Amino acid sequence: MRLSLSFTVLLASLTRVLAAAESDVLDLTATNFESVVNPADLILVEFFAPWCGHCKNLAPQYEEAATTLKAKNIPLAKVDCVDQSELCQTHGVSGYPTLKVFRKGTPTDYQGPRKADGIVSYMVKQSLPAVTNVKAADHAEFIKADRVVAVLYVNEEEEPPAPNFVKTAEKHRDDYLFGMVTDAEVAKAAGVTPPALVVYKKFDDGRVDYPSATVSSVTDAKLVSWLKENSVPLLDEVSGENYSLYAESGLPLAYVFVDPSAEGKDAFVETFKPLAKSYKGKINFVWIDAIKFGEHAKMMNLQEAKWPSFVIQDIEKQLKWPFDQSKELTIEEVAHFVKAYSEGRIAPSLKSQPIPETQDEPVFTLVTKEFDQVVFDESKDVFVEFYAPWCGHCKRLKPTWDQLGEKYAAVKDKLVIAKMDATENDIPPSAPFRVAGFPTLKFKPAGGREFIDYEGDRSFESLVEFVEKNAKNSLNVPAQDTAAAASTPVAAETPVATQDTQGQTHVEL
Repeated sequence: MRLSLSFTVLLASLTRVLAAAESDVLDLTATNFESVVNPADLILVEFFAPWCGHCKNLAPQYEEAATTLKAKNIPLAKVDCVDQSELCQTHGVSGYPTLKVFRKGTPTDYQGPRKADGIVSYMVKQSLPAVTNVKAADHAEFIKADRVVAVLYVNEEEEPPAPNFVKTAEKHRDDYLFGMVTDAEVAKAAGVTPPALVVYKKFDDGRVDYPSATVSSVTDAKLVSWLKENSVPLLDEVSGENYSLYAESGLPLAYVFVDPSAEGKDAFVETFKPLAKSYKGKINFVWIDAIKFGEHAKMMNLQEAKWPSFVIQDIEKQLKWPFDQSKELTIEEVAHFVKAYSEGRIAPSLKSQPIPETQDEPVFTLVTKEFDQVVFDESKDVFVEFYAPWCGHCKRLKPTWDQLGEKYAAVKDKLVIAKMDATENDIPPSAPFRVAGFPTLKFKPAGGREFIDYEGDRSFESLVEFVEKNAKNSLNVPAQDTAAAASTPVAAETPVATQDTQGQTHVEL
């Protein structure tokens, strides 16, 4: 039995050793971190925890990228933050996985995708100068080297718009691959006359030329705008992997929700391409898996699981315009709908819970239908918690927030302590803010419409201090009420790990 157990342990150890030997990802510890990282011109380091689900999902993609990048002399490494906790703390790691790009020991945050090809693309860009001097022998390969490649053809490096092109490349090297050609024969082979600017891309028509008449005078701002417009496919599937591309474009997003298993799905989606082309640069069009992302459909204020369906979303303002699901969804009807939206003739859909029949609790239950009436009442100070029912931090805040409502119950005609379920109620356009995380605490002093963010700790004493400092109304509360509120027990705060939509695990207090 002892021999069998020893053999099992030995076999497990050998398996780990062989796995490590086959890996192209370097293992870093406090002992070898500086000796490996500091001399490296470029290295990507992942700080991870073995129990982290997102780290486990990233692992095979990271391994694949490491193998590809090894041939390009760009090393990838990892640090186990359970085993090397002090090393991770030294590098300011607060969530998992955290990826950092190091150049000669100096770190910057990794801002790229988390799929193998995206990691490779991002790190290749990091290894190149902001603008690559493209020679004749390299041109054919270079214009296919990334998803979006911008190439400027000029007679000499100082010829306009080369200076602006270089400046743009320095700012956006993480986003696009930039090249410059000064060889007249290469320009001729590319079918352009310098100065000329071309975007080569791995989708749609594969190439877009900047208007030749204005190339020499293109500004940094116009160039960035043009690149953003042409880096988004005409009509592609959207998912967690590419959503940021659309969010960063600043344009409204038009979703075609479809069942991917439905017969004729591809042909149906294809019918939207002419409409998408007519609004290019104004509205981005995508199709989305309605079965996989059913919860997202609900967030877009689609009331039924009925596919296909169509919604336009203003990502920046978090407003939605769903097409009426009681009507048949045809490309003709959608075209009329999009035209009405673009001309400002239809109002956004605002989701709201019913107005409560009674408000007996010390904390006022706020819904969208009463938002303007309650929050913008200039006679009152208003302190609102925007929460999500599933949010652990919100649940821990609840007894403290209730305690705050109880403290000021005697002056609720002057100060409203409120809560709003932000998953069931939309923030109306009248509010000058959007909610990006939970809980979010906003204070609106009496006599105005400006909001103050609460960014302190979530103790009862700190909340009271904040209210007393910012309230415009007199909040004289009887001493016995204050004492009673202070004696109410409050649940202790404990560190909790949460995972966000970007794959980061955050430990909050």
